[in-house]
Amino acid sequence: MQYTIRELSRGIRDRSISPVELTHDCLKRIERLNPLLKAFITVTAESALEQARVAEREIYRGAYLGSLHGIPIGLKDIIDVAGVPTTAASALFADRIPKDDAQVVRRLRCAGAIILGKQNLHEFAYGGSSMISKFGEVHNPWSIAHIAGGSSGGGAASVAADMGFAAIGSDTAGSIRLPAAFCGVVGLKPTYGRVSTRGVVPLSSSYDHVGPIANTVYDATLVVQAMSDYDSGDPCSARPAPSLVSAFDEPPANLRVGVMRKFFFDDLHPEIAAAIEAAIKIFAGLRAHIRDLEVEVPTDRTLSSAEAFAYHKTYVENSPELYQPATLERIRSGANISANDALRASRELQASRFAIQEIFRDVDVLLTPTVPIPPPLIEELRQHPDQLRPQELLMLRNTRPFNVWGIPTISVPCGFTDKGMPIGLQLAAAPWHGVVLLQAAHAYEQATAWHKKRADLSQLVESKAS
Repeated sequence: MQYTIRELSRGIRDRSISPVELTHDCLKRIERLNPLLKAFITVTAESALEQARVAEREIYRGAYLGSLHGIPIGLKDIIDVAGVPTTAASALFADRIPKDDAQVVRRLRCAGAIILGKQNLHEFAYGGSSMISKFGEVHNPWSIAHIAGGSSGGGAASVAADMGFAAIGSDTAGSIRLPAAFCGVVGLKPTYGRVSTRGVVPLSSSYDHVGPIANTVYDATLVVQAMSDYDSGDPCSARPAPSLVSAFDEPPANLRVGVMRKFFFDDLHPEIAAAIEAAIKIFAGLRAHIRDLEVEVPTDRTLSSAEAFAYHKTYVENSPELYQPATLERIRSGANISANDALRASRELQASRFAIQEIFRDVDVLLTPTVPIPPPLIEELRQHPDQLRPQELLMLRNTRPFNVWGIPTISVPCGFTDKGMPIGLQLAAAPWHGVVLLQAAHAYEQATAWHKKRADLSQLVESKAS
C-alpha cells in the first residue's frame, strides 16, 4: 500500500519511520522501474541519502521542520538544482549545470524535503505527451503501452509508481493536470504568481505555473504551501500567498458548482463522459448546488507561441540541430508573430483574467473533465507521428483555458475506463480562492475511493523480467 505524505510525516515526527530507510526504498524502486517507465533523467542518489541522514539527525534532536521534513520527492528537469544538470529533456541543454537552486527548490529545502533527482518531460515542456524527449518516451505505470501525458509526464509516472511521494512540475497549458489525470494521481496548478518560477526554464512566462503532483489533495496542498512565497526576484510573483492548509479545517458549506458543458464536454469519450456525470452526482449528494453555465473560452495561442520563440531565438539560430525536429517546428511557429500582435494578445490575456472573476459571483468552483480522451497508445503515435500534435491539442483542450485565466485548478481521479486507464476530474476556483477549491476537491475525494487505487507494479516487474 502507498503511504501518503500526511501519514509518513506523522511516522517521521514520532521517529517510527526513518527518512533514510524511506529514501532507500524510493531509490530501489527507481532502480527497478525506471528502465521501463523512463520517469527520471538524473537520479541524485548520494545527495538524496545525505539529505535524508541530515533530516534524520535534525528530527532526532527535536528540530522538526514540518510535514515535508524527510519526505522524498522528484523535480521536473526544467527546475534548476545547483550542481545538477537541467537538461529540459533536450540535447541542447545536455551540459547545462546551474550554479543556483530555483526558488522553489530553496523553499523545499527549507521545508526539509529530500530531492531524489530530475524527472523526464516533453522536450522543453512544449507538448502534452512526453513522447518527444532525448531520454525516451515516458510510459504510464497503469499500462506501459500507453503514454503518461505531459509535459510533466515523468513526475506523474513516478508518483503513480511509488518512486517518490510527490513531484514538482510546471503547467503552461495543462502539463501538471493532464499527466496527473492519465496516471491516476492529483495534479494542482495554483493561482498564477503564487509559486515563483525563478530558476525554472520558461516555456511562456505569461502562462507558466509551478505546482505539485501527489497521491491526495491534502498531500498536494502540503507541497504547494511549502513552495508558496512572494519572490521579489520574480516579476510574475504576485503577492504574499494566503495559507491553503486551513482548507481542511472544515467541509465546504453551501458549495456552488458550475458545470461548463459547452466546449469542455464536446466530443468526450463515452467512458469519460459517464465518469464525469457520476462525479456531478457525487457533488449533488454532498448537497452542493449544481448549475450549468457557459463561459467564453479563450483559444488563441499567439502570445504563448511568441514568448516561446523569444526565449529560444538565439538557440534556434545557432544550434537548431540539437532540438528534436518536432520541438523545433513548434518553436519556429512563433517566429513571424509581430510585436503588435503579441501586445494585442497580452492585452486580451489580461482582459480574460479580469472577466473570469465575474463568473465566480454565481459559483464557487467550476467543473469539467480534465482530458476528453483516455491515454493514447505509444506505438500508435510512433507509427503516425503526424497525429501527435493534433492528439496533444485535443488532450490539452480542457486544461489550457485555465492557464489563460490564471486561476487555481486541480485534477483528481474520478474513475477508470474499461481497459483500466485512469480518468481525471478538473475543478477550478477564483484567483486566490484556493481554499474553497481544495475543500471541494477533498470533499469529492473523501466521498469516493478512486484515489486509493494503485497501479499494479508487478506487471512492470514481470515485463522487465521477460
